Amino acid sequence: MTTSGTRAAHRPSRRQWVIEAATELFATQPPDEVTVADIAARAEMTSAAVYYHFSSKDQVLVEGMRVFAAALREQVETLAETHTPATDIGPPITALVAWLGEHRSAATVFFVSSAGMSQEAEALRHEVRTQLLEDLVRLVRKAGGPVTDAEAAVIGLGVLALLETAAISQARGDEAYRSLGHRSFLREVGRLAERIADPVTKG
Repeated sequence: MTTSGTRAAHRPSRRQWVIEAATELFATQPPDEVTVADIAARAEMTSAAVYYHFSSKDQVLVEGMRVFAAALREQVETLAETHTPATDIGPPITALVAWLGEHRSAATVFFVSSAGMSQEAEALRHEVRTQLLEDLVRLVRKAGGPVTDAEAAVIGLGVLALLETAAISQARGDEAYRSLGHRSFLREVGRLAERIADPVTKG
């Protein structure tokens, strides 16, 4: 982290510093135990400075989720656009889970820590899930052969469920993730994505 003196010269970025500091805290502590004072200290600001940008810590949480969700959707859309038609879906899903690992704190907050925190957070998660499903269905259609709308929707749901489960496993560092190790975990997620899609897209 840069010093607060350096940060003061770049005031437009202070809102993002608050989000980043809060995300780091929410990823490692129960969000209901994190205070605005904690966030301010992590961001090297005063509590008043945090309140200047956000009305509450819940607003910081949701805004951080929103920023992460936008970046996640951009990744999915890019992978779908650049994916070679009629090729396995495994590589883009593997790449997406790897990206989530590179943004582990934000992914942990979005998929794990924020669950049940507020109606606004849950509404955002639902909205993003719907958007991700649409993006994944487009990827499914591009990866496979001719499929019906119903088939693409079911495959998309399966891949989305796999993605969410993998994100949570990786974020928590659970037994499955630890026993496989990062590289093997990514490889197995990709293989499973291909198994979900193959019966229809290659049938």
